[in-house]
Amino acid sequence: MSHTVFTLPDPEGHARTLAANWLKLGIFALLAAGIFSLLLVMSRTPAVQDVIPWLDFFHTALVVHVVLSVLVWFLAFAGVLWTANSEIRQPWWDNSILAVTALGTLLIVVSPFTGDGHPLLNNYVPVLQQPVFLVGLGVFGLGFTWLIIRSLMVARHQSVAGFGIYLSIVVAAVAVLALLFTGVNLPDGYSGQAFYELLFWGAGHTLQFTHTILLMVAWLWLAQASGMPVHLPQRWAFGLFGVLVLPVLVVPFIYVQYDVVSAESRAAFTHLMQYGGLTSLPLGLVVVWAVLRARGVTPGLRPLRNALWASIGLFAAGGIIGFLIHGVNVVIPAHYHGSIVGVTLAFMGLTYYCLPRLGFQPATSQWAAWQPLIYGGGQLIHILGLAWSGGYGVQRKTAGAAQGLHDLPQILGMGMMGLGGLIAIIGGGIFVVVVLRAMYGKPR
Repeated sequence: MSHTVFTLPDPEGHARTLAANWLKLGIFALLAAGIFSLLLVMSRTPAVQDVIPWLDFFHTALVVHVVLSVLVWFLAFAGVLWTANSEIRQPWWDNSILAVTALGTLLIVVSPFTGDGHPLLNNYVPVLQQPVFLVGLGVFGLGFTWLIIRSLMVARHQSVAGFGIYLSIVVAAVAVLALLFTGVNLPDGYSGQAFYELLFWGAGHTLQFTHTILLMVAWLWLAQASGMPVHLPQRWAFGLFGVLVLPVLVVPFIYVQYDVVSAESRAAFTHLMQYGGLTSLPLGLVVVWAVLRARGVTPGLRPLRNALWASIGLFAAGGIIGFLIHGVNVVIPAHYHGSIVGVTLAFMGLTYYCLPRLGFQPATSQWAAWQPLIYGGGQLIHILGLAWSGGYGVQRKTAGAAQGLHDLPQILGMGMMGLGGLIAIIGGGIFVVVVLRAMYGKPR
């Protein structure tokens, strides 16, 4: 029987304080993203969508929601894990990194209310074409790059979890280099959506492997922390984490082989994610096997186990729906919402685990146990409604009358999407409330 440890030691001293502050930034981003997501769901739900002329603000809210929930939240939580896995010797440097990143986040949040957004719905990092947003995004990117450099210098990698976390930092560094290389080599003449689509294409695909590695770290961590025995020898665990990085080794060859604006480059990165993502299957199956063999759990560990179950379910559903994509319709957001929310649920579970270890109160209420199931269940209904509607031709990135909901199956599917989205928003709201109470409530 394996006795491999898949958790990190509790952080101490300034590392603990700093990790707690990165978590606060992530929770702030989730709270703001949830507010914008409520506007999004209302703007696409039959009957409700006709009350207010949502269309113009829909696209602006969509941009900010995506940036906060996929970029800021994910990278802020990466900051929690990277900090917890580091030896902090110069607190002023690390505090400066956090302050810069937080300032960028704040500017992104307030940008929709500082003038016309002129939103561009390009992939990975959609943008608002206005100064406050662009400055905020640049400041956030500067802080994140600073965090990567710092983390590479001070990260530990002796344990399995530490090794996985270290590899995620390396992959994030490759993504930043890909962004810089693309920006330098983009020819003149590109502007607007075409410019940002090309700019973020290679880096965005590469960064997904950072999220995937941290997802595998979280699954193993949650399985062991919630009492599920994971039978995986340490040397095998190190090897399987090494396999996760193999697709990233292809990235430099894509840039050498193809021009950054070529169709071949776009196709190469698409195939890299399609087939490179399969490298997570071995570690994923190890965790699924542990889940299938798991027995009862003590009440205090239910938030961790429920988050793990919901994360696996959503991530798998998103992957399956990905094989159903044909054309440009709402099957595409159904696919990536499943995958993204699978990662978010794993990070939510780790948040419950980390709260008392970062100096906060533990999340012991029944709401913490039910929250992953409510959030995950709502998101499952949401993506199934999108997948159903996409099969009947409803296009992505549209709202209101522009959706063209004329047939009953389209209306039912998008109604299902709206109901699931509302349930998911409630589940996300419960998470934020539970965590904020743990952070700022009076000790019991």
